[in-house]
Amino acid sequence: REIHTPLEAGGALALFRYIARRMAKWDCGTLAWFCRRMEEMAAEGDEERALAIDVLTLLHDRRYDTGAKKRSSVLAMLEESLCAIFHAVPLLGEGRSGRYQRLDWESRGQLRGPREEQILVLDVRNFPSEGGSSAARFIVEAYRCGWRRFIAFDFRGQRFCACGLGPDTKGVRIDVYGSAGDYLGSGLDGAEVYVHGSAQDQVAQILKSGKLVIHGDVGQTFMYGAKGGEVYVLGNAAGRPLINAVGRPRVVINGTCLDYLAESFMAGDPLNGGGFVILNGVAFDERGRLVEQETPYPGGNLFSLASGGAIYVRDPHRLVGEDQLNGGRFAPLTPADWELILPYLRENERLFGISVEELLTVGGIEREPWEVYRKVEAVELAVLV
Repeated sequence: REIHTPLEAGGALALFRYIARRMAKWDCGTLAWFCRRMEEMAAEGDEERALAIDVLTLLHDRRYDTGAKKRSSVLAMLEESLCAIFHAVPLLGEGRSGRYQRLDWESRGQLRGPREEQILVLDVRNFPSEGGSSAARFIVEAYRCGWRRFIAFDFRGQRFCACGLGPDTKGVRIDVYGSAGDYLGSGLDGAEVYVHGSAQDQVAQILKSGKLVIHGDVGQTFMYGAKGGEVYVLGNAAGRPLINAVGRPRVVINGTCLDYLAESFMAGDPLNGGGFVILNGVAFDERGRLVEQETPYPGGNLFSLASGGAIYVRDPHRLVGEDQLNGGRFAPLTPADWELILPYLRENERLFGISVEELLTVGGIEREPWEVYRKVEAVELAVLV
């Protein structure tokens, strides 16, 4: 009954909030009981399975106080239950109807197009990391058979997930669980990819359109040469994100990045359809509370040699200096700028639970947007002859 009351009141999100508020006081035994209960609920039917997956995924992705329990231990228990639920999905070809159907390396030959089924659950553990028999190529094959909704789990470094789907893939969604390898989402054109953890290097290169959500950090040369898309990163980016990006990529990075953010950015005028990056410079402490990082941007090359686009950096203490810009300049944050970025911050709030009000709060006081965010824009560079 303790579980069903919040579920009945507001679904998976309500139950997540209910459990998250109590997690600090729970011991591992209580958490294990809850995970077993989610597994039992998932076995009752498709609706119950969807709820259990959503609740466990929210508990896995969001930040909250875990009390005396290590966060890594909590994540391990949640991941074990999610894998148990995924493994319990009937194999495609067994003749058991339902919204969810599963395939793995051993049963991959049973692939066919969806009938009444809607979600293909793919156990990628034993697939090769790359090549013609890889998990990435199998997802492409399944897409060509007509599948549009994927849960791919137990990644062990397999590369190129969501690559090769081809043009105009709007309506496709891939949820990624485990440790996916390099080049995830590169060349994406319309599909949505949700990474329930951190991502590796060369992610979302030459991204054209679509949506990428990363519930963790992302590695080197993120979004190199990207032309568009909507991307949200809960944590930090490593070095050289968005180098040579053009067009209209719209990106929110809640943490920071090492250096060379948006070098040679060529994304036009953000107020007239161009691209931009929002850099929030925040993190979470051991109790799951939002805190400011030591500096919003530690590197010495922010927006260097850029010719278009903008960076909107959360910098209420004015820690980022002119000496960190090389081809960029600070400009006033106008009402038009705030109107532009606010919908992306609201979506960021929906995805990660980081409210706009929290981001605008400095020293316990909610400030005006232009007191908190600074705009870095490109300056016209002299041509060397």
